[in-house]
Amino acid sequence: MTDASPNLPPSNGAPRPEPGLFDPGPGNVQVIYVLYLVGFVVAITSLVAVVMAYISRGKGEAWLDSHYTYQIRTFWIGLLYGLIGAALAVLFIGFLVWLAVVVWVVVRCIKGLQAASRREPVADPNTWMF
Repeated sequence: MTDASPNLPPSNGAPRPEPGLFDPGPGNVQVIYVLYLVGFVVAITSLVAVVMAYISRGKGEAWLDSHYTYQIRTFWIGLLYGLIGAALAVLFIGFLVWLAVVVWVVVRCIKGLQAASRREPVADPNTWMF
């Protein structure tokens, strides 16, 4: 009797099941982008999303890793600019910074969702722009 590894296909020739939403894969990538968008209404979902991206990075195909890197950078860069906007809110320019951050995050999420649906990597996951 041998132990079956979860990473090996079943010995009876049956196909492997599709990965779930929380397994590294296209569904997981899409869930993380959606959680970022929902984060504008329920802030904790952005934190959940970045944790999921950190856990999943390095466990899937190369094109998936480009999305996880892009998502992690989206979180940290968005947080940085959000805090800068908060500091500038006393000068009333912070609200414009926050608006720019919202547009920036939405555009990055939409571009990422489109690339993920085509099963393509993010062109430059380390970019600060789109």
